Amino acid sequence: MTRLSSAVRGVVTALAALLTVTVASATARAHTGPTAPAGFVALRSVDPTILQEMRYFTPHNFVGARIDGYRRPLCILTRPAAQALHRAQTKLLRQGYTLKVYDCYRPQRAVNHFVRWAQDLDDEAMKAEFYPNVDKSRLFEDGYIAEKSGHSRGSTVDLTLVKLPARPTPPYVPGKPLVPCHAPQDERFPDNSVDMGTGFDCFDTLSHTLDPRVQGEQRANRLLLKSTLEELGFVNLAEEWWHYTFKPEPYPDTYFDFPVSAKSLTRTSAPPVHDALS
Repeated sequence: MTRLSSAVRGVVTALAALLTVTVASATARAHTGPTAPAGFVALRSVDPTILQEMRYFTPHNFVGARIDGYRRPLCILTRPAAQALHRAQTKLLRQGYTLKVYDCYRPQRAVNHFVRWAQDLDDEAMKAEFYPNVDKSRLFEDGYIAEKSGHSRGSTVDLTLVKLPARPTPPYVPGKPLVPCHAPQDERFPDNSVDMGTGFDCFDTLSHTLDPRVQGEQRANRLLLKSTLEELGFVNLAEEWWHYTFKPEPYPDTYFDFPVSAKSLTRTSAPPVHDALS
């Protein structure tokens, strides 16, 4: 990565500080609670056949560490989103595929963790895999990192397809040489999913769902995932082939901050985080 000049770095630092103030003020106005409302469920309770590889519970992500708020490798979603995924899974199983989720509900504290990491321009431990062609100083400007995420509303999921019978994904080994997420499938991290043209969370325009450079089997795989989910009420984020939101969302303007944990589903109380800017 080309090092920024001191002047440019100063501007970036100032912008980062402004973002920190914005996030902090939003959190200060928010009400947080330790548990989810009754409208949230563990995906496994609705469909135990969907594979779960919760990347932010592990160090295999663009930060390189477990993310704040992920206490268990558990997919939590609003019930309508989970039920729609179950219907999608039923269709895909008949075609010899299974869904695999990478991330589901994401607490606001995890988003704040992403923001803090993005502000630290010297921390590029995972650059070689997840953003090899993007200057870290541009992650906010290019839309890869934001101070709010639809995942915190509970109806957004990051997922892929795995051909059956599903082979296990080899464990990630910290410190092992990293390979760009847009490299050929047989060179990049050996995920057990079908070839989507890039790995999950690849900060690159090749991750755009309909990028014209992605053709053949890779494009067919993306379109199979897209058509299956869209028929059941999901909407794809055009910049990320893996990102889908179930519509209508039960909590379209509410951002939650309960941790990803089975204890969060005990239903005792669940004051939400209301974003004053939404």
